[in-house]
Amino acid sequence: MDTKVVQLDAGNVDSAKIQGAAELVDAGGLVAFPTETVYGIACRVTVDSLARLDAIKDREASKAYTLHISRPDELGRYVPSIGLRAAKLIEKAWPGPLTIVFELDPNDIERQQGTLKSEVFQCLYRGNSIGVRCADNPVAAALLQRTSYPVVAPSANMAGESPAVDAQEALAALGGKIDLVLDAGPCKYGKNSTVVKTGKQGVEILRGGIYSDAEVKAFSQVNFLCVCTGNTCRSPMAEGFFRRYLAEKLQCEVDHLGRMGYKVASAGLLNMAGSSASSESVAACSARGADISSHRSQPLSLGLIEESDRIFAMARVHQARVVALSPDSAGKCVLLAENDITDPIGQRQAVYDRCADLIEDAVKKRIGEFLL
Repeated sequence: MDTKVVQLDAGNVDSAKIQGAAELVDAGGLVAFPTETVYGIACRVTVDSLARLDAIKDREASKAYTLHISRPDELGRYVPSIGLRAAKLIEKAWPGPLTIVFELDPNDIERQQGTLKSEVFQCLYRGNSIGVRCADNPVAAALLQRTSYPVVAPSANMAGESPAVDAQEALAALGGKIDLVLDAGPCKYGKNSTVVKTGKQGVEILRGGIYSDAEVKAFSQVNFLCVCTGNTCRSPMAEGFFRRYLAEKLQCEVDHLGRMGYKVASAGLLNMAGSSASSESVAACSARGADISSHRSQPLSLGLIEESDRIFAMARVHQARVVALSPDSAGKCVLLAENDITDPIGQRQAVYDRCADLIEDAVKKRIGEFLL
C-alpha cells in the first residue's frame, strides 16, 4: 500500500485536511501525526484496529496502549475520581510531555465497565489502570478533537527502534504500512514523554523523559495553608491537626508527609514572625496527639497564598484578607469550619481546649472529603 503524506502548517492548521485524517482514523486507518515529543500513530480503540497496529509495529498484543485526549477536561470520561496530587500534576503539566498512568479503585473500575463500551474498556484498562496523554501540539489536538472513537497513539516506529521525530523518519520506519502521515515539521523536543503513575502510593516515575524527577515532584506537591490573626493559637493548632490526620489517612509518619507530596503550613495576618505557639495551644494539641511545640509563626504573604492549593481561614476576616491580597485565590480559600472559630488568646486552658476540639473536628471533616 502507498502511504499518503499531507503537509500541514502547525501555526495555521488546515481544518479540512485534519477532518479527512480524523475520518480515516474513525474508519480504521492508521495516521502518523506530530506531538511535541515524537510522532505517534493514531489508531481507533477497537480490537481489529489495535490488532493491525500490533502487527505493523511488531508489538506484543499484551502491552497496554496509552489513550490520547485533546484537552485535559476530557479526562473525566475515563478517570472519574482524580486525587489531589494527580489533579495538581494535570494543572501544571497538561497539555505537555507527560503521560500519566492512573490507578483506579474497584468502584471506579466497575463504573467504567458500566459506562464505556465493553470493547473500549477491555482495550484501555489493564490491571485497574489506564495510561493517558494530553499532547501540547496544535495538529495533535485538532486531530483528536475530530475523531469519533477514543484514540491511542504509540510512537511511530517499529518495536525496539528509536521513535520518529519528524515525518521523514516516520515514513522511513512505516512507509507502506500505515495509511497517512501528517507532516507538520519536526517535533519540539524530539524525545519521549515522561511517564508517571498516580495512585494510593503517590506519584511514581515509570520512565524518564522531558520532565525531570524534581519537576514532577514540584508539579505534584499539594500545599495546604491555615490562616488566623497572629499564627500563635488557632492556625498552628489547625496545622498540627492537619499533619496528624493527613498522615493517618496516608498511612505514613507525620515526618514523611513531604515524601508523600504534601506540605502543611500556617500563617497570620499580623507580623509576629518567629513567635512560638502559645503554651495553651501546645498543651491542647499535645493532649489530642498533635505536636506543635516547634512551631514558629510567619506573616501571611502573597507568595504563600499563590503557592498554596487549599487555604483554610479560621474566621471570615482572615478569608477576606487572603482574597484582598490575591483575588484569584477566592476559589481555593474557605472557612475551616462552618462558622468563625473564636480566638482563645488570653483565656484559660479550658477555652483553648474547646477551641482545639472545634478545630480538630473541622480538620477531620475536611480531610475526610479529600481524595488522595
